[in-house]
Amino acid sequence: MLIQNNNKKVVAVHDLSCMGRVSLNAVIPILTSMGLEVTPLPTALLSCHTQYPEFTFLDLTSEMRKIIANWKAQGFRFNAFYTGYLGSPEQVQVVSELIQDFRRPNDLIVVDPVLGDNGHLYKGMDEEMVGQMRKLIKLADVITPNMTEMFLLLNEPYRNNNFNDNELKDYLRALSLQGPGIVIVTSVPVADNPHLTSVYAYNSIGNRYWKVTCPFLPAHYPGTGDSFTSVITGSLLQGDSLPLALDRAMQFTLQGIRSTFGYDYSNLEGIMLEKVLSSLNTPIQVSSYELI
Repeated sequence: MLIQNNNKKVVAVHDLSCMGRVSLNAVIPILTSMGLEVTPLPTALLSCHTQYPEFTFLDLTSEMRKIIANWKAQGFRFNAFYTGYLGSPEQVQVVSELIQDFRRPNDLIVVDPVLGDNGHLYKGMDEEMVGQMRKLIKLADVITPNMTEMFLLLNEPYRNNNFNDNELKDYLRALSLQGPGIVIVTSVPVADNPHLTSVYAYNSIGNRYWKVTCPFLPAHYPGTGDSFTSVITGSLLQGDSLPLALDRAMQFTLQGIRSTFGYDYSNLEGIMLEKVLSSLNTPIQVSSYELI
């Protein structure tokens, strides 16, 4: 008797940067290590990611349309759609059409609304992209903005300090009312303690708010957001609860930063994923989430 392959398939809509553990170079190994089958849909091909001083960039929008048409003609089916960096409003439209054409009732839609950080838009992003991303998140089940992206999506002025739990809860609920049932906001500063950082989350099912806090290390590694959201996606597809997925993603990201921090190493290359991928298959040792 033949045994059916029950591996879940994830369409990963991200760019491919040849240098640096970001985007597909992070998404594929993480989700594969979690027992998922990754189907990449590259949005662009870069020599290295955009935080390097120089890079080449090949827009793949026209090829994306051909790939999707081929999948549709062959009747391919997937269990999840996970989007990251999108390079143009046209690509946002392509992804919206992909989701609307392929999604089934139980499919998971995860949108990492890559727009900016530290109060500023990334290179190549503008107000038109922000407007298009506000439309895309309406189709999502889960979104994972950072603080800057949260304010952009809400069309609110950016601020980065003196938050209390009730304010964050209001912001999360306002984003959820736009469409996504689960909203996860990363890189939230902890009042009066610069050595800590938090992730806040809201699940409209049950109307519950969660928070996970961890030490803040003074180092910036590109791709940590990709790693975090990839673990969230994999955990939810494995059947983890939201707070357990938050714990797993936070602990993996922190472990990756700690494993990389002590080396004489260019931060631009990202965290050394190969040193920590095996931890994705071990039980959570200490749960740090709290209900707020």
